[in-house]
Amino acid sequence: MKQPLSGYRVIDTTAMVSGPLATMQLADQGAEVLKIERPDVGDYTRLASNQRHGFSASYLNNNRNKRSVALNLKEKAGRDALLRLCADADVFVQNFRPGVAERMGIGEDDIRAVAPDIVYCSISGFGDAGPYASYPVYDPLVQALSSLASIQGGADQARPRLVRTIVPDKLTGYIAAQAITAALLARANGAPGQHVRVSMLDAVIDFLWHSDMNSQTFVGDEFDQARAASFIDLIYETTTGYISVAVQTDKEWQALIAALDTPEWNDDPRFATPASRQDHIDARLQLTQEKLAENSAEHWLERLSAHGVPCAPVLTRTDLLSHAQIAANAILIETDHQEAGRLRQARPAARFSQMPAADYRGAPALGADTHAVLSANGFSESDIDALVAAGAVGPTHESS
Repeated sequence: MKQPLSGYRVIDTTAMVSGPLATMQLADQGAEVLKIERPDVGDYTRLASNQRHGFSASYLNNNRNKRSVALNLKEKAGRDALLRLCADADVFVQNFRPGVAERMGIGEDDIRAVAPDIVYCSISGFGDAGPYASYPVYDPLVQALSSLASIQGGADQARPRLVRTIVPDKLTGYIAAQAITAALLARANGAPGQHVRVSMLDAVIDFLWHSDMNSQTFVGDEFDQARAASFIDLIYETTTGYISVAVQTDKEWQALIAALDTPEWNDDPRFATPASRQDHIDARLQLTQEKLAENSAEHWLERLSAHGVPCAPVLTRTDLLSHAQIAANAILIETDHQEAGRLRQARPAARFSQMPAADYRGAPALGADTHAVLSANGFSESDIDALVAAGAVGPTHESS
Protein backbone atom coordinates (compact mmCIF):
# COMPACT_ATOMS: atom_id res chain seq x y z
CA MET A 1 0.00 0.00 0.00
CA LYS A 2 1.27 3.46 -0.88
CA GLN A 3 1.53 6.64 1.18
CA PRO A 4 -1.36 9.17 1.08
CA LEU A 5 0.28 11.46 -1.51
CA SER A 6 2.07 8.82 -3.58
CA GLY A 7 1.85 9.64 -7.27
CA TYR A 8 1.84 13.42 -6.86
CA ARG A 9 4.78 15.48 -8.07
CA VAL A 10 5.74 18.72 -6.33
CA ILE A 11 8.14 21.28 -7.78
CA ASP A 12 9.72 23.06 -4.83
CA THR A 13 11.63 26.28 -5.53
CA THR A 14 11.54 27.44 -1.90
CA ALA A 15 14.38 28.06 0.52
CA MET A 16 14.97 28.65 4.24
CA VAL A 17 12.21 27.15 6.47
CA SER A 18 8.56 27.97 5.69
CA GLY A 19 8.51 26.56 2.16
CA PRO A 20 10.90 23.65 2.70
CA LEU A 21 8.97 22.56 5.80
CA ALA A 22 5.70 22.69 3.84
CA THR A 23 7.05 20.53 1.05
CA MET A 24 8.72 18.12 3.47
CA GLN A 25 5.28 17.44 4.94
CA LEU A 26 4.15 16.47 1.45
CA ALA A 27 7.27 14.39 0.85
CA ASP A 28 6.84 12.57 4.16
CA GLN A 29 3.34 11.62 3.00
CA GLY A 30 4.60 10.13 -0.24
CA ALA A 31 4.73 12.96 -2.78
CA GLU A 32 7.72 13.16 -5.13
CA VAL A 33 9.28 16.50 -4.25
CA LEU A 34 11.86 17.94 -6.65
CA LYS A 35 13.81 20.59 -4.79
CA ILE A 36 15.04 23.13 -7.33
CA GLU A 37 18.22 24.80 -6.07
CA ARG A 38 20.80 27.29 -7.24
CA PRO A 39 23.84 25.39 -8.53
CA ASP A 40 26.31 27.61 -6.65
CA VAL A 41 25.06 27.49 -3.05
CA GLY A 42 21.68 25.80 -3.08
CA ASP A 43 19.25 26.46 -0.25
CA TYR A 44 20.80 29.02 2.12
CA THR A 45 20.21 26.73 5.09
CA ARG A 46 22.94 24.50 3.66
CA LEU A 47 25.34 27.17 4.93
CA ALA A 48 24.00 27.24 8.49
CA SER A 49 26.14 26.31 11.48
CA ASN A 50 26.17 22.91 13.23
CA GLN A 51 27.33 20.84 10.27
CA ARG A 52 28.65 17.35 9.73
CA HIS A 53 30.30 16.30 6.48
CA GLY A 54 28.96 19.37 4.70
CA PHE A 55 25.34 19.03 5.83
CA SER A 56 23.80 21.47 8.30
CA ALA A 57 21.24 20.24 10.81
CA SER A 58 18.86 22.99 9.69
CA TYR A 59 18.93 21.81 6.09
CA LEU A 60 18.58 18.15 7.05
CA ASN A 61 15.60 18.82 9.30
CA ASN A 62 13.55 20.57 6.61
CA ASN A 63 14.39 18.66 3.44
CA ARG A 64 13.95 14.97 4.16
CA ASN A 65 12.58 12.68 1.43
CA LYS A 66 13.26 15.16 -1.41
CA ARG A 67 15.34 15.03 -4.57
CA SER A 68 17.70 17.89 -5.40
CA VAL A 69 17.85 19.32 -8.92
CA ALA A 70 20.37 22.12 -9.48
CA LEU A 71 19.01 24.59 -12.04
CA ASN A 72 20.19 28.11 -12.76
CA LEU A 73 16.90 29.95 -13.19
CA LYS A 74 18.68 33.11 -14.29
CA GLU A 75 19.49 31.32 -17.53
CA LYS A 76 16.72 30.80 -20.08
CA ALA A 77 17.83 27.21 -20.61
CA GLY A 78 17.50 26.60 -16.87
CA ARG A 79 14.00 28.08 -16.81
CA ASP A 80 13.03 26.04 -19.86
CA ALA A 81 14.24 22.88 -18.11
CA LEU A 82 12.15 23.79 -15.09
CA LEU A 83 9.06 24.28 -17.25
CA ARG A 84 9.57 20.83 -18.76
CA LEU A 85 9.62 19.35 -15.27
CA CYS A 86 6.47 21.29 -14.40
CA ALA A 87 4.54 19.87 -17.36
CA ASP A 88 3.93 16.62 -15.45
CA ALA A 89 3.74 18.17 -11.98
CA ASP A 90 0.74 18.56 -9.69
CA VAL A 91 2.07 21.31 -7.41
CA PHE A 92 4.46 24.25 -7.75
CA VAL A 93 5.63 26.06 -4.61
CA GLN A 94 7.61 29.29 -4.38
CA ASN A 95 8.39 31.68 -1.51
CA PHE A 96 9.94 34.62 -3.29
CA ARG A 97 8.81 38.14 -2.41
CA PRO A 98 5.66 39.18 -4.31
CA GLY A 99 6.46 39.94 -7.95
CA VAL A 100 9.85 38.22 -8.01
CA ALA A 101 8.61 34.91 -9.48
CA GLU A 102 6.86 36.79 -12.28
CA ARG A 103 10.01 38.75 -13.09
CA MET A 104 11.97 35.49 -13.16
CA GLY A 105 9.54 33.95 -15.64
CA ILE A 106 8.14 31.36 -13.21
CA GLY A 107 4.97 33.13 -12.10
CA GLU A 108 1.58 31.46 -12.12
CA ASP A 109 0.86 32.30 -15.77
CA ASP A 110 4.24 30.92 -16.88
CA ILE A 111 3.77 27.64 -15.01
CA ARG A 112 0.11 27.26 -15.92
CA ALA A 113 0.99 27.66 -19.60
CA VAL A 114 2.64 24.23 -19.46
CA ALA A 115 0.54 22.73 -16.64
CA PRO A 116 -2.98 24.18 -16.79
CA ASP A 117 -4.36 22.28 -13.79
CA ILE A 118 -1.38 22.67 -11.47
CA VAL A 119 -1.82 23.84 -7.88
CA TYR A 120 0.42 26.91 -7.63
CA CYS A 121 1.35 27.94 -4.08
CA SER A 122 2.91 31.27 -3.16
CA ILE A 123 4.31 31.76 0.34
CA SER A 124 5.12 35.34 1.35
CA GLY A 125 6.05 37.20 4.48
CA PHE A 126 3.46 39.95 4.66
CA GLY A 127 0.99 39.24 1.83
CA ASP A 128 0.71 40.51 -1.73
CA ALA A 129 -0.41 44.06 -0.91
CA GLY A 130 0.32 46.84 1.56
CA PRO A 131 3.38 48.81 2.61
CA TYR A 132 5.27 45.74 3.86
CA ALA A 133 4.58 43.49 0.86
CA SER A 134 8.02 43.92 -0.70
CA TYR A 135 9.99 43.98 2.56
CA PRO A 136 12.57 41.30 3.26
CA VAL A 137 10.96 38.95 5.74
CA TYR A 138 12.46 37.55 8.90
CA ASP A 139 10.66 35.75 11.66
CA PRO A 140 11.13 38.48 14.33
CA LEU A 141 9.51 41.06 12.03
CA VAL A 142 6.41 38.91 11.68
CA GLN A 143 6.30 38.31 15.43
CA ALA A 144 6.40 42.08 15.89
CA LEU A 145 3.80 43.03 13.27
CA SER A 146 1.34 40.28 14.20
CA SER A 147 1.30 41.31 17.91
CA LEU A 148 2.77 37.93 18.88
CA ALA A 149 5.69 39.70 20.58
CA SER A 150 3.28 41.89 22.57
CA ILE A 151 1.24 38.86 23.62
CA GLN A 152 4.42 37.06 24.66
CA GLY A 153 5.30 40.09 26.81
CA GLY A 154 2.15 39.45 28.84
CA ALA A 155 0.30 42.76 28.54
CA ASP A 156 -0.01 45.64 26.10
CA GLN A 157 2.08 47.93 28.30
CA ALA A 158 4.74 45.35 29.13
CA ARG A 159 7.99 44.99 27.21
CA PRO A 160 7.32 42.85 24.12
CA ARG A 161 9.24 39.60 23.90
CA LEU A 162 10.00 37.26 21.05
CA VAL A 163 9.02 33.63 21.20
CA ARG A 164 12.35 31.82 21.15
CA THR A 165 11.53 29.64 18.20
CA ILE A 166 10.57 30.65 14.69
CA VAL A 167 6.82 30.21 15.10
CA PRO A 168 5.80 32.24 11.99
CA ASP A 169 8.05 30.25 9.64
CA LYS A 170 7.05 26.83 10.92
CA LEU A 171 3.36 27.61 11.35
CA THR A 172 3.23 28.91 7.79
CA GLY A 173 4.83 25.71 6.54
CA TYR A 174 2.17 23.55 8.16
CA ILE A 175 -0.68 25.75 6.92
CA ALA A 176 0.72 25.76 3.37
CA ALA A 177 0.99 21.96 3.34
CA GLN A 178 -2.61 21.59 4.50
CA ALA A 179 -3.86 24.13 1.97
CA ILE A 180 -2.00 22.45 -0.90
CA THR A 181 -3.52 19.10 0.05
CA ALA A 182 -6.98 20.70 0.19
CA ALA A 183 -6.46 22.20 -3.28
CA LEU A 184 -5.43 18.78 -4.62
CA LEU A 185 -8.59 17.27 -3.10
CA ALA A 186 -10.71 20.00 -4.67
CA ARG A 187 -9.05 19.32 -8.04
CA ALA A 188 -9.75 15.61 -7.68
CA ASN A 189 -13.41 16.53 -7.14
CA GLY A 190 -13.60 18.55 -10.34
CA ALA A 191 -12.34 22.01 -9.42
CA PRO A 192 -9.60 23.57 -11.55
CA GLY A 193 -6.06 23.91 -10.31
CA GLN A 194 -5.83 27.06 -8.26
CA HIS A 195 -3.43 29.54 -6.75
CA VAL A 196 -2.95 29.02 -3.01
CA ARG A 197 -1.58 32.09 -1.23
CA VAL A 198 -0.25 31.89 2.32
CA SER A 199 1.56 34.68 4.13
CA MET A 200 3.42 34.36 7.41
CA LEU A 201 1.52 37.38 8.76
CA ASP A 202 -1.83 35.80 7.87
CA ALA A 203 -0.80 32.53 9.46
CA VAL A 204 0.22 34.03 12.79
CA ILE A 205 -2.78 36.36 13.16
CA ASP A 206 -5.13 33.48 12.37
CA PHE A 207 -3.24 31.34 14.90
CA LEU A 208 -3.47 33.99 17.62
CA TRP A 209 -7.12 34.86 17.18
CA HIS A 210 -8.39 31.55 18.53
CA SER A 211 -7.11 32.20 22.06
CA ASP A 212 -5.28 35.51 22.43
CA MET A 213 -7.50 38.13 20.77
CA ASN A 214 -10.69 37.88 22.82
CA SER A 215 -10.29 41.53 23.81
CA GLN A 216 -10.56 42.52 20.14
CA THR A 217 -13.43 40.23 19.14
CA PHE A 218 -16.54 42.31 19.87
CA VAL A 219 -16.66 45.20 17.41
CA GLY A 220 -17.20 48.46 19.26
CA ASP A 221 -16.25 46.93 22.61
CA GLU A 222 -12.52 46.42 22.13
CA PHE A 223 -10.23 47.03 25.09
CA ASP A 224 -6.50 47.08 25.76
CA GLN A 225 -4.99 44.08 27.47
CA ALA A 226 -3.88 46.39 30.27
CA ARG A 227 -2.39 43.70 32.46
CA ALA A 228 -1.24 40.17 32.13
CA ALA A 229 -3.28 37.39 33.64
CA SER A 230 -0.19 36.88 35.77
CA PHE A 231 3.45 37.82 35.64
CA ILE A 232 4.19 34.44 37.19
CA ASP A 233 4.12 31.65 34.65
CA LEU A 234 3.22 28.06 35.38
CA ILE A 235 6.84 26.92 35.68
CA TYR A 236 7.86 26.25 39.27
CA GLU A 237 11.29 25.82 40.79
CA THR A 238 11.97 22.91 43.11
CA THR A 239 15.14 21.91 44.91
CA THR A 240 16.26 19.78 41.94
CA GLY A 241 14.82 21.46 38.86
CA TYR A 242 11.69 22.86 37.31
CA ILE A 243 8.20 21.44 36.90
CA SER A 244 4.95 22.68 35.45
CA VAL A 245 1.65 22.41 37.31
CA ALA A 246 -1.66 23.46 35.75
CA VAL A 247 -4.90 23.56 37.74
CA GLN A 248 -8.23 24.72 36.31
CA THR A 249 -11.24 22.97 37.84
CA ASP A 250 -12.46 22.88 41.43
CA LYS A 251 -11.61 19.19 41.53
CA GLU A 252 -8.04 19.87 40.46
CA TRP A 253 -7.76 22.74 42.96
CA GLN A 254 -8.81 20.46 45.80
CA ALA A 255 -6.36 17.82 44.57
CA LEU A 256 -3.57 20.41 44.62
CA ILE A 257 -4.45 21.41 48.19
CA ALA A 258 -4.31 17.78 49.23
CA ALA A 259 -1.03 17.10 47.41
CA LEU A 260 0.66 20.16 48.92
CA ASP A 261 -0.93 19.57 52.34
CA THR A 262 -2.22 23.14 52.56
CA PRO A 263 -5.80 22.79 53.91
CA GLU A 264 -5.72 26.42 55.06
CA TRP A 265 -6.11 27.49 51.43
CA ASN A 266 -9.70 26.27 51.64
CA ASP A 267 -10.41 29.00 54.19
CA ASP A 268 -8.89 31.79 52.10
CA PRO A 269 -11.72 33.80 50.45
CA ARG A 270 -9.39 34.74 47.59
CA PHE A 271 -9.46 31.13 46.40
CA ALA A 272 -13.10 30.23 47.09
CA THR A 273 -14.27 30.11 43.46
CA PRO A 274 -12.65 29.70 40.05
CA ALA A 275 -13.35 33.38 39.34
CA SER A 276 -11.77 34.58 42.59
CA ARG A 277 -8.79 32.30 42.07
CA GLN A 278 -8.30 33.94 38.67
CA ASP A 279 -8.66 37.43 40.14
CA HIS A 280 -5.96 36.60 42.69
CA ILE A 281 -3.78 34.54 40.39
CA ASP A 282 -0.51 36.18 41.42
CA ALA A 283 -1.08 35.39 45.09
CA ARG A 284 -2.18 31.85 44.30
CA LEU A 285 0.80 31.08 42.11
CA GLN A 286 3.24 32.68 44.53
CA LEU A 287 1.97 30.49 47.37
CA THR A 288 2.23 27.44 45.11
CA GLN A 289 5.81 28.34 44.24
CA GLU A 290 6.78 28.78 47.89
CA LYS A 291 5.45 25.34 48.74
CA LEU A 292 7.02 23.57 45.75
CA ALA A 293 10.40 25.11 46.56
CA GLU A 294 10.53 22.99 49.73
CA ASN A 295 11.24 19.67 48.02
CA SER A 296 12.55 17.99 44.89
CA ALA A 297 10.99 17.77 41.45
CA GLU A 298 10.87 13.98 41.77
CA HIS A 299 9.03 14.19 45.09
CA TRP A 300 6.43 16.62 43.82
CA LEU A 301 5.82 14.92 40.49
CA GLU A 302 5.12 11.63 42.25
CA ARG A 303 2.89 13.23 44.86
CA LEU A 304 1.00 15.51 42.47
CA SER A 305 0.41 12.64 40.04
CA ALA A 306 -0.87 10.43 42.86
CA HIS A 307 -3.46 13.08 43.70
CA GLY A 308 -4.50 13.61 40.09
CA VAL A 309 -2.96 17.05 39.66
CA PRO A 310 -1.85 17.74 36.05
CA CYS A 311 1.92 18.15 36.13
CA ALA A 312 5.04 17.46 34.12
CA PRO A 313 8.80 17.91 34.37
CA VAL A 314 10.37 20.74 32.38
CA LEU A 315 12.67 18.87 30.03
CA THR A 316 15.76 20.26 28.40
CA ARG A 317 16.43 19.32 24.81
CA THR A 318 18.84 16.65 26.06
CA ASP A 319 16.37 15.34 28.67
CA LEU A 320 13.74 14.90 25.99
CA LEU A 321 15.82 12.26 24.19
CA SER A 322 15.43 9.70 26.95
CA HIS A 323 12.05 10.53 28.49
CA ALA A 324 9.66 7.59 28.78
CA GLN A 325 6.71 9.43 27.21
CA ILE A 326 8.71 10.30 24.10
CA ALA A 327 9.99 6.74 23.79
CA ALA A 328 6.56 5.16 24.34
CA ASN A 329 5.16 6.97 21.31
CA ALA A 330 8.28 6.55 19.15
CA ILE A 331 8.29 10.27 18.44
CA LEU A 332 12.00 10.32 17.62
CA ILE A 333 13.50 8.29 14.81
CA GLU A 334 17.09 7.50 13.89
CA THR A 335 18.20 6.97 10.30
CA ASP A 336 21.48 6.60 8.45
CA HIS A 337 22.24 9.43 6.03
CA GLN A 338 24.49 8.49 3.12
CA GLU A 339 26.91 11.33 3.88
CA ALA A 340 26.00 12.98 7.19
CA GLY A 341 25.92 9.72 9.16
CA ARG A 342 23.48 8.68 11.85
CA LEU A 343 20.67 11.24 12.31
CA ARG A 344 17.99 11.75 14.93
CA GLN A 345 14.80 13.54 13.90
CA ALA A 346 11.16 13.82 14.90
CA ARG A 347 8.88 11.58 12.88
CA PRO A 348 5.88 13.23 11.17
CA ALA A 349 3.29 14.01 13.83
CA ALA A 350 0.38 12.51 11.87
CA ARG A 351 0.24 8.75 11.52
CA PHE A 352 -2.10 6.88 9.19
CA SER A 353 -3.65 3.61 10.34
CA GLN A 354 -3.99 2.08 6.87
CA MET A 355 -0.63 3.15 5.46
CA PRO A 356 2.74 1.44 5.78
CA ALA A 357 5.44 3.00 7.91
CA ALA A 358 7.19 5.76 6.00
CA ASP A 359 10.58 5.08 4.45
CA TYR A 360 12.72 8.06 5.38
CA ARG A 361 15.44 9.28 3.00
CA GLY A 362 17.90 11.86 4.21
CA ALA A 363 18.00 15.31 2.64
CA PRO A 364 19.95 15.20 -0.64
CA ALA A 365 23.30 16.69 -1.53
CA LEU A 366 23.13 19.73 -3.80
CA GLY A 367 22.21 18.58 -7.30
CA ALA A 368 22.39 14.92 -6.32
CA ASP A 369 19.40 13.98 -8.47
CA THR A 370 19.79 16.41 -11.35
CA HIS A 371 20.96 13.88 -13.93
CA ALA A 372 18.48 11.17 -12.93
CA VAL A 373 15.52 13.55 -12.89
CA LEU A 374 16.39 15.17 -16.21
CA SER A 375 16.98 11.78 -17.84
CA ALA A 376 13.65 10.47 -16.59
CA ASN A 377 11.93 13.51 -18.05
CA GLY A 378 13.13 13.15 -21.62
CA PHE A 379 16.47 14.94 -21.58
CA SER A 380 19.12 13.08 -23.57
CA GLU A 381 22.75 12.87 -22.50
CA SER A 382 23.65 15.48 -25.10
CA ASP A 383 20.82 17.73 -23.81
CA ILE A 384 22.17 17.49 -20.28
CA ASP A 385 25.75 18.11 -21.39
CA ALA A 386 24.61 21.20 -23.27
CA LEU A 387 22.76 22.49 -20.18
CA VAL A 388 25.87 21.99 -18.06
CA ALA A 389 28.06 23.74 -20.65
CA ALA A 390 25.62 26.67 -20.77
CA GLY A 391 25.65 27.05 -16.99
CA ALA A 392 21.94 26.21 -16.83
CA VAL A 393 22.42 23.28 -14.47
CA GLY A 394 25.05 22.44 -11.91
CA PRO A 395 27.46 19.55 -12.13
CA THR A 396 25.30 16.43 -12.09
CA HIS A 397 25.79 13.19 -10.21
CA GLU A 398 23.62 10.39 -8.95
CA SER A 399 22.48 10.18 -5.33
CA SER A 400 24.47 7.63 -3.41
